[in-house]
Amino acid sequence: MLIPQPYLLFLGDVTDPLAAKTARGIHVWRPEQCVGEIKLPGCTVSLGLEEIDIATAKARGAKTLVLGTANAGGYLPQHWLDTVRNAIKAGMNVASGLHHRLVDEPELVALAQEFGVELFDIRHMRPKLDVGSGKKRTGKRVLTVGTDCSVGKMYTSLALEAAMRDIGLKADFRATGQTGILVAGAGIAIDAVIADFIAGAVEALSPANEADHWDIVEGQGSLFHPSYAGVSMGLIHGAQPQWLVMCHEMGRPHMRHLPHQPMVSLKDCVEANLRAATVTSDSVQLAGFAINTSSYSEEEARAYCAEVSAEFGVPATDPVRFGISDIAALLKERG
Repeated sequence: MLIPQPYLLFLGDVTDPLAAKTARGIHVWRPEQCVGEIKLPGCTVSLGLEEIDIATAKARGAKTLVLGTANAGGYLPQHWLDTVRNAIKAGMNVASGLHHRLVDEPELVALAQEFGVELFDIRHMRPKLDVGSGKKRTGKRVLTVGTDCSVGKMYTSLALEAAMRDIGLKADFRATGQTGILVAGAGIAIDAVIADFIAGAVEALSPANEADHWDIVEGQGSLFHPSYAGVSMGLIHGAQPQWLVMCHEMGRPHMRHLPHQPMVSLKDCVEANLRAATVTSDSVQLAGFAINTSSYSEEEARAYCAEVSAEFGVPATDPVRFGISDIAALLKERG
């Protein structure tokens, strides 16, 4: 999947800032690919971009209208369709991460064909894939893994890409979720891949490369989350990583949405992920920890990171608060 950039970010009529997390993620990580935002009456959320109409966005080079918000149920509100139609008629592609598919709207499909543009349903794109082979391939790969889902694997991956580039390394973020795909402009939505093909999808996403090139593969789920362990294992085997970065939320008491499932210890999680990775990677190592400390004071956060770092002998940091340069430096030194 390759989505033409730059983007016009559509915020609909949302009033909850969290509902615009996809658009916000794109703006944070790829501001140069955002020509502006477009909203409907009643919208109270803004990314701080200039609010422009479709004609102005097209004149400024926008190639794709991104539906950058989510709602309960992931449906496509009928009153958003006028904006989508107008974008198509202006010659813009449309990308959506909603469960409701753009291609299930016959009028939009017909308009897209008439005006020579594409509809990208990020959650539903299923490229032709092979099963994983485990065959050794050149290049270097880092995979973000986690003690749980929703602990910052995408943010960590993007932050690591930026930090590695800052110190002169050739590094590329490889997206496996819908927001990451829109940030990168390319990728494979792993939750839309049939289980047998997950490892093969990740092999295709991070193919053989130059010996000094790094792929940072965005992780999903956790080996210890009963709902998502399968996708996590497929990612680990397909990525064939030389390095893992463990993501964790400080103080999280149980697995997300599963109060009956206690949080795994860092030690057990690290050991399990490293062991699983040895199926396709002979010398996989732990590069460090990326820890969400947002519920704690800076003093508590620094003390916890220092404690984790001392226990495991690798950097531990909150990428949002403290950056991730220590992990990037370790990879440059030992990679």
